[in-house]
Amino acid sequence: MTSGDVRLGPRQASSGRTLPVRIELLRQLRRRRTQITVGLFALLPVILWIAFSVGDDSSGQAGLSLTDLAQTSGPNFVVFALFSSASFLFVVVVALFFGDTVASEASWSSLRYLLAIPVPRVRLLRQKVIVAGLLSITVIAVLPLVALALGTLVYGDGPLASPTGETLPYGTGVLRLLLATVYVALQLTWVAGVATLLSVVTDAPLGAVGGAVLVSILSQILDTVDALGSIRNVLPTHYAFAWTDLLTADVDGTEMAQGVLAALVWAVAFGATAVWWFRRKDITS
Repeated sequence: MTSGDVRLGPRQASSGRTLPVRIELLRQLRRRRTQITVGLFALLPVILWIAFSVGDDSSGQAGLSLTDLAQTSGPNFVVFALFSSASFLFVVVVALFFGDTVASEASWSSLRYLLAIPVPRVRLLRQKVIVAGLLSITVIAVLPLVALALGTLVYGDGPLASPTGETLPYGTGVLRLLLATVYVALQLTWVAGVATLLSVVTDAPLGAVGGAVLVSILSQILDTVDALGSIRNVLPTHYAFAWTDLLTADVDGTEMAQGVLAALVWAVAFGATAVWWFRRKDITS
């Protein structure tokens, strides 16, 4: 089966309705992997709270650390949870859902049967990417939502405070954290692009997921090399924590805008390459 195959007749008319998002989403939600991932991220704030409760909170340092601030109000607890997850855990989750899109079907030897239904290749990839995006957004949203509910219950509805001493009222802080979560999701679109490309290149899901995570780690390492100068600005992880600008009273959205733009450019580049590769790939499994 090659990328140039053209199907004619009655089956061609129905190919545009194959593999609906609803069916694929339900299929992925039934997988133990999805259930465990969502459950772990819902449980993470509880784990952090237990760690704070049983740990020694006497740091011996002057001033408040991020850990100390996390225990002063619900919004501050959310900030700590986002800081703890943004650079690695969220990357793993996005890489997991997008890296598993096509590679898992190939590893199960079911990809060629899906294409024989027929499901057009671009439609197959699009539907799976949409579902992976929905699952990723769900997991990214679950963590701050649970952290806000638990943090407000345990630490109260105090203001959102930053280590610099600035504070924002509870309502304003919650809105800023909502925007921060949206930014994190948009900034991680580049990971989705890398993982999708690797998913169509390899038939090993773990290879696609691990490869995307390794690319992120490499980008983070290169971002610490001062000798690279302004070259670091084009690295996809350079603006990963630009959302912290939302914690200040006067928000400068310049870096966030640059971060979203850079992520989307990388995502489109990797995504377009994935489509190009998948349309020409010989499917043998």
